[in-house]
Amino acid sequence: MRKIIDIYCGIFEFLIALMLALMVILVFGNVVLRYGFNSGIAISEEVARWLFIWITFLGAVVALRERAHLGVDMLVSRLPVAGKKLCLAASYACMLYILWLLYEGSLAQVRINWDTEAPVTGASMAIVYAAGAVFAVCAALILLTDGVRLLTGRLSVDELVAIQESEEAGALAQALGPHGSLGAPGTSPAAPAGGSQHSTSS
Repeated sequence: MRKIIDIYCGIFEFLIALMLALMVILVFGNVVLRYGFNSGIAISEEVARWLFIWITFLGAVVALRERAHLGVDMLVSRLPVAGKKLCLAASYACMLYILWLLYEGSLAQVRINWDTEAPVTGASMAIVYAAGAVFAVCAALILLTDGVRLLTGRLSVDELVAIQESEEAGALAQALGPHGSLGAPGTSPAAPAGGSQHSTSS
């Protein structure tokens, strides 16, 4: 299951980059045409808005997979391992319930707006609301997979905190790597001067 999640998260990352590039082209091109040639791309604003919605929801799935969502871990990080597991299980249960509500609401909106056409492109408005349903299903798969790993004891201690205190902290953790230092893996820090003198005198 984790391989499947990695595959569709990789696909989502590609789609996000593609949508972002298309959104930039549409918006920038529309600005150039409007101020330079007194013209414009009629569908630019509408399509860019839809792309931004899909980028947001797909990006939220990738961020959930990478545990990159921001939060406050001041309390959870100080709990023992058993407390961290209990808090993670409770948070997963709450998130799964919220995802079910999101999926149910998004699916209802898709059905309601299936025959509703957008004013400029004429495309179905169901495309907009489908983003919520896609996010709910994909996020639920990630949470269920991690939930099974939690119950079977296969989650590491570092994975028991599913959020980041800040973007800077996440970037620092990636820079330090699993060994917790900026040095090369497998190298140990230099011994203090006092320790080396003691070993020499003994």
